[in-house]
Amino acid sequence: MVTPPDNDVLWARALHHSHNGSPALANVSVGVREGEILAVTGPRGSGKTTLLRCLAGQILPESGEVWFNSVPVHTMGPMDRERLRRDRFGWIDTEPHLVPELTAWENAALPLLLRGTPHRVAKAVAQEWLERLDVADCTRKRPAALLQAQRQRVSIARALACEPFVLFADEPSAILHRSDRAQVLRTLTAAARTHGITVVLATHDVEVAGLADRTIALLDGRRVGGGVVTGGTEGRAACSLSV
Repeated sequence: MVTPPDNDVLWARALHHSHNGSPALANVSVGVREGEILAVTGPRGSGKTTLLRCLAGQILPESGEVWFNSVPVHTMGPMDRERLRRDRFGWIDTEPHLVPELTAWENAALPLLLRGTPHRVAKAVAQEWLERLDVADCTRKRPAALLQAQRQRVSIARALACEPFVLFADEPSAILHRSDRAQVLRTLTAAARTHGITVVLATHDVEVAGLADRTIALLDGRRVGGGVVTGGTEGRAACSLSV
């Protein structure tokens, strides 16, 4: 077992994983520094979602290591990984998955409420994020009464409201129109930088990747090329990684 670098909040080495016998990740290694926005790029089916799910502890790789703040995620049991995801990680899916019986603010506040945050505090934080994402008028509406783009904004508010250490975003703007996409992504990246949130963003959109500090590319489950510094934050040093 290799000790991860001290300056990487997330670190993975030699990840292998397959779906129904088809390789999804093959010897993929990556490190992410604290506060960095990393874009994982590649065409559909290249392994982006699988990599994010391994890094987030949603699935265990068939082989390889995943570390969070020098703690081995790949050796954790299911309950410990669930606690890690609840208390330290945030997740934005390609499509919104909201609780249909809850209002928009209740959905956005749900992770805080599950942590035991007082009801009034959780509501205020959720409403603040709904306002920042331009869906404040949806606060008391349930998901069925919202447009898909509004539901996605609510799911993004939910992920940001608990101020996770690491936010995983799997094609978070794929279902949004171009104008909505730009506004939502600016809010997402600005919030991450303001609150020091590390972001791992999967995308096949070049413009979206351009918002990150650095990009890595996957093709057929393998790393291709090196880490590329993009236009996210000028002067921020990039990690040099090998596969």
